Amino acid sequence: MVATVAVLDEKISDLFDQVVARNPGEAEFHQAVREVFDSLGPVLAKHPHYADAGIIRRLTEPERQIIFRVPWMDDQGQVQVNRGFRVEFNSALGPYKGGLRFHPSVYLGVIKFLGFEQIFKNSLTGLPIGGGKGGADFDPKGRSDGEIMRFCQSFMTELYRHIGEHTDVPAGDIGVGGREIGYLFGQYKRITNRYESGVLTGKGLAWGGSQVRTEATGYGVVFFVRDMLAAVDDKLDGKTVVVSGSGNVAIYAIEKIQQLGGRVIACSDSSGYVVDEAGIDLELLKEIKNVKRGRIGDYAEGRSSARFVTDGSLWNVPTDIAIPCATQNELNGADAAQLVKNGVRIVAEGANMPCTPEAVRIFHDAGVRFAPGKAANAGGVATSALEMQQNASRDSWTFGYTEERLSEIMSSIHDLCLHTADEYGAAGNYVTGANIAGFIKVADAMLALGRPSASMASATLMKPAMLAPVT
Repeated sequence: MVATVAVLDEKISDLFDQVVARNPGEAEFHQAVREVFDSLGPVLAKHPHYADAGIIRRLTEPERQIIFRVPWMDDQGQVQVNRGFRVEFNSALGPYKGGLRFHPSVYLGVIKFLGFEQIFKNSLTGLPIGGGKGGADFDPKGRSDGEIMRFCQSFMTELYRHIGEHTDVPAGDIGVGGREIGYLFGQYKRITNRYESGVLTGKGLAWGGSQVRTEATGYGVVFFVRDMLAAVDDKLDGKTVVVSGSGNVAIYAIEKIQQLGGRVIACSDSSGYVVDEAGIDLELLKEIKNVKRGRIGDYAEGRSSARFVTDGSLWNVPTDIAIPCATQNELNGADAAQLVKNGVRIVAEGANMPCTPEAVRIFHDAGVRFAPGKAANAGGVATSALEMQQNASRDSWTFGYTEERLSEIMSSIHDLCLHTADEYGAAGNYVTGANIAGFIKVADAMLALGRPSASMASATLMKPAMLAPVT
């Protein structure tokens, strides 16, 4: 058995080398693939038919990659040009589902890393959605509403031909909130002459949106933390928490933590972080970020118990629980070591891949319970799928019912990760559990749908007369 595992691990290593060679310069994508591959040795040892069917090679190659020009006019009448992306990664479980990110750091490697993660995240929800992601290297910061509207309209003028409620259903991500979804949907409706509500999620409540969608990712990660604590007979009540970021995910993570009795003592944005030992004043934070669109330093000016820090790391603040909710690779090895030194007990990713591989290793070595983003932050896409369900049935659910569904889904993901990790000899390892559980469901669906290479090869070998229709 040991020899078999070693051979399979070597095969996985060879496959990873092929991925790197085929996708040069895409560091984030390489990192996301490596993180999943590290868990697959025991799976292929137990189920070698996955390797025989080429499942891993097929999973790491997107079904479709779309790159397009986005020209638009700014308020000074100058033409600007950005680059748009949509990577439709895997549709074995359902239509492609994943957000749109508008940020200057966006390039193909970032979109592919996010889309690859989305395959397994969506699989874990248990809902019929495949994996995809998109966006543009457009920076909405400092732009007027008119500029953002014109950009969104130009972006959708190309994207509309690639999406649909049964094909590909985008949502929001960094830089794409309710305002941007509104502009995008308006242009889609204008071009197609169809009120196809299910083509985008994250819509406003008055025009097809779902209750709890705004709160879903933040609430979901806290529900996951709640279940991690419950698994060791503990609870959030009285725990201190540090949350990075102060955008949508962070704000609603803070809200749910406070509702469950926890105390958030620090949060951040790109300008620095605030520490408030009395507990973050959520209403003040919402006013600054959602209404005034200000910086985190403004919080300290309006709160005598808070201090604003522009140097050092947010992760130097001692805490029981850390929830990174900002962006990829924001928490590195040095940060992880400091958190461990200060006694952190749980780290749960609210953002996509915010912890570097070194940080994750340090947490595992120290016995810190760690939840990867593909499991812990799946609440957003889960509620997007619930929005699709409501749109399809022309229905609308209450906030309480939708939140209950979200809570149930997150508990189901938590339990699936723990059970799978235990089954494959990695008890308590949420990373292994999430990767294997997500992989197996997608792999089984791909096998059930047939091997494209086999059918195509058969067709190639047939004579033209054999391919003619029967009359």
